[in-house]
Amino acid sequence: MHYAVIRTGGKQYRVSPGATLRIERLDGEVGAAIEFPEVLLAGSDDGGAPVHIGTPLVEGTVVRGQIVAQGRDRKILVYKKKRRKNYRRRRGHRQSITTVRVTEIVAGAAAQATAGPETAAQGTA
Repeated sequence: MHYAVIRTGGKQYRVSPGATLRIERLDGEVGAAIEFPEVLLAGSDDGGAPVHIGTPLVEGTVVRGQIVAQGRDRKILVYKKKRRKNYRRRRGHRQSITTVRVTEIVAGAAAQATAGPETAAQGTA
């Protein structure tokens, strides 16, 4: 597989091996391996290769990556105002983010063969 669409943190991302993502915070230390089992679509950039569209998920396909950094995003300002009422509120927010580098996209039986017996049993249930 050359690319996949995954779902994490309530958002969808198009990923390919070697890509770096800034996603909502995930638990884990820097350098730890991470898996994204919610693959919505998997395909190849080749013209003749088929695109696998999940209903809702592509069975047996997993995206693996590595945590590169844990941090916080830039501050956004939330400003509320009601005209003619002298009501003004300003508040800031910084979202915690995780930077992940995608290492591989594993499709089909290869994903379940490399996973432990607990993961393979959960996938068949």
